[in-house]
Amino acid sequence: MANKTTTGILCFAGGTLAGAAIGLLYAPETGRETRSWLSYQLERYRSVLADLTDSLVTSREGAGQSSAKTEGQRVISDAKNKAEQLLGDVDQLISQINSRKGA
Repeated sequence: MANKTTTGILCFAGGTLAGAAIGLLYAPETGRETRSWLSYQLERYRSVLADLTDSLVTSREGAGQSSAKTEGQRVISDAKNKAEQLLGDVDQLISQINSRKGA
């Protein structure tokens, strides 16, 4: 159950980032307005991903050591690593946007 949920959340976050990037190509607003909006959205999704990784770590710490739980821990660990990678990508995008705001 957690595997499908985690995968769905990660797919949603990845799709959101891809959609935002494509949307920038067709944005009717000025660059400054678009960067401001994108910065806001990325900060919001970064917060959601950070909460997800925290909940994955918490649920992993409370698990026992049966084979099913061990497999679940592996899945959770993989999802956590992917979420952390997404957080890193979001941080890079925010840094790029903020550096362009100042320009």
